[in-house]
Amino acid sequence: MNRLELLRNEMLMAKINALLVSDLASISWLSEFTGTFAQILVTPSSAIFITDSRYTIQAQEQVSGMDIRWFGNPVTGDQFVAKIISEAGLSEIYFESASMTYDAYDVLQKQLPSVNLKPGPNLFAKLRMVKTADEISKIHAMCKLTDAAFADLLPRIQPGRTEFDIHLDLEFYIRRHGADLAFTPIVVSGERSARPHGHASEKVIEEGDLLTLDFGSCMDGYNSDMTRTVVVGQPSQKTIDLYNAVLETQLAAIAAMGPGVPAKHVDGVARTTLAKFGLAEYFGHGLGHGLGRLVHDSGRMSPSSSDILGVGNVWTVEPGAYLPGFGGVRIEDDVVITENGIENLTGSPKNLIIAPTSL
Repeated sequence: MNRLELLRNEMLMAKINALLVSDLASISWLSEFTGTFAQILVTPSSAIFITDSRYTIQAQEQVSGMDIRWFGNPVTGDQFVAKIISEAGLSEIYFESASMTYDAYDVLQKQLPSVNLKPGPNLFAKLRMVKTADEISKIHAMCKLTDAAFADLLPRIQPGRTEFDIHLDLEFYIRRHGADLAFTPIVVSGERSARPHGHASEKVIEEGDLLTLDFGSCMDGYNSDMTRTVVVGQPSQKTIDLYNAVLETQLAAIAAMGPGVPAKHVDGVARTTLAKFGLAEYFGHGLGHGLGRLVHDSGRMSPSSSDILGVGNVWTVEPGAYLPGFGGVRIEDDVVITENGIENLTGSPKNLIIAPTSL
């Protein structure tokens, strides 16, 4: 069963006869299109792929099994989409409420006064969570590239260099090997490593600093996401204890994963483990998220999650502890759920690494 058929099955169960797809991640998953503008009108018997004249050739190369339509000036995208809907003779259409803005909805509704535009459920969340073998292979390839970038970087982590220097090293390696950055890398050192989502600055890396590196690569529409924390020079006992506590937490969380396990249970294992070390209050974010077409794709591992881990899901597992005024540690891997348990797609070492060093 192809992806369009999978979507139509979800539409049938949700009693949706026509769906206007506007989220680019959903469009890419459904059609393999990688451009920056498109919409797809899906009904039980048709699928119309809509883009503009910038992507005519690209759409013809990438999109199959759909009727490809495109427009150019002076016609606008809203006008063209309204024309396609009118020609289809539809009286009711559901749209992706999580991605269509109110302004876009309002403009389209005014052009289609006789059509009932209704907000639809997120049908793609469930579909995108289950990855095919090909999708997992593409994510694994990006994990291998991220591992290679980390190995290349380690000898370059030295006192006197800035966080920006390290950021640029990572970015150059990933781009030089044909991929894009999955997101702006997080490179934070010393007391700044207590900022879970801090970005690189001109801060100079010093002896004794914790250095947290959170980065990923993207190619063919799929992402990796890895975090490693290293220490520059000899670590204090407090640094060693903090690192080992987070490492034990991450290993315990991964060991708790498997098909049919509630995501909030795995998150709970992580928080219980950190609590043993008196660190639970220093872990404020969720344990992990789905990974795929988006870095933060469908699925959350958190205390409030209702998700159940399923075969083919790919999850990040990233516990951390962040001590204001001292620093923080986070360790993150990308893990796929298999019929027999899990497979860790991230290969970089997780022992406490003292930089400058080499693998």
